[in-house]
Amino acid sequence: MVTLTESRPREAGVDAAVVAQRARGLIDQLRVHAAKAEDLRRVPDENMQLVRDAQLLRVVQAESLGGFGLGYRSHLDVVSAIAEGCTATGWVVGVGHVHSWMVCHMDERARQEVYGENPDALVAAVIAPRGKAVEQSDGSWLLNGVWPFASGCQHAQWLMLGAELTNKDGVAAGDGDILVRTSDVEIKDDWFVAGLQGTGSNSVAVKDLRVPAHRKLQLDAWLDRRSAAYDSPEAPAMLKGQSGPVLAIGICGAALGAARAALAEFRRTAVGKKVVYTPHISDEWVVNQVALGLAAGRIHAAELMLYSVADEIDAYADRDEDMPIELRGRIRVDCSLAVRFLLEAVDSLFMNGGASGLSTRSPIQRAARDIRAMNMHGLMLLETSAETYGRILLGHAPLTPIY
Repeated sequence: MVTLTESRPREAGVDAAVVAQRARGLIDQLRVHAAKAEDLRRVPDENMQLVRDAQLLRVVQAESLGGFGLGYRSHLDVVSAIAEGCTATGWVVGVGHVHSWMVCHMDERARQEVYGENPDALVAAVIAPRGKAVEQSDGSWLLNGVWPFASGCQHAQWLMLGAELTNKDGVAAGDGDILVRTSDVEIKDDWFVAGLQGTGSNSVAVKDLRVPAHRKLQLDAWLDRRSAAYDSPEAPAMLKGQSGPVLAIGICGAALGAARAALAEFRRTAVGKKVVYTPHISDEWVVNQVALGLAAGRIHAAELMLYSVADEIDAYADRDEDMPIELRGRIRVDCSLAVRFLLEAVDSLFMNGGASGLSTRSPIQRAARDIRAMNMHGLMLLETSAETYGRILLGHAPLTPIY
């Protein structure tokens, strides 16, 4: 059995530059199936196969488990490129990276179950404790609940499901994430939405499922940098990052890629296009020139913010240090501001692009809806993130455990 401190043989010459190049090489192929994702309400099989063939689920996965053991700058490179081709695929890969990183913090038996024979396994998750798990006399857990928003569950081999824990004495034992096989859950056909429709973020349900003790990650401890990986001085540095900022950055890369794609589409379609009821040509009209310049500036600002966050996560991981609470609060609001900038940029492109952009096959309208949905994610709500940072700056405790 391979431990976290050992490395399983992997393809020679795979580094951050190679992985980023692989992802960019898939953009055109992924784009072919982007509209199909919305029709299916999940990531098309063709796109997920492209991702697996390029080994792009392995980016932040530990080398001992067949991964590349890279940092969150590489995560952003890969996810944003995938999302330029298909936002839904980028979203599922982005959260999948974080879930693979979480599995690396679990008991060795759980790690081997997931990746021992399949290093390209996809782990979907609903991290928030929406279910209940009761410890049994033998140490196993009896899991019950319904979990909405299990992005990518149709392609996942495993799921991590958040639960309120009760120990065998009937006493509340904090919150945990319970690792289960996808074959042991019911996937409900309930993903009918106006944004991120192609992500297959269906609800999943479990009733009276017995789960071995080793498949539990103590969530409150993990958020406080206590786990098998955090506690081991020999574990690789890439597993030492602060978990709250990791959760936040994991849902930002797809927005960046979607915005880049919308910007490119606007530039492509504006050239020579007449603005009806006026003498203007779209690319020559100052209104569109200003809108495009501001949108491009907002996208660039968001990119700078997100890569700065990734670099800070990686730097503290390399030093195996706790992030200062003020930095954690600032990262939370930086991520929220970045995705808000991206929404503002793409909304402007959508509004200035003309009525033809209303077509359901228009990449710009799809990007506008998808990025709006990302802004509605609990971790990305700008006012909540700003409140968290403001409380920290004023010396008050945050009202959320994730920061």
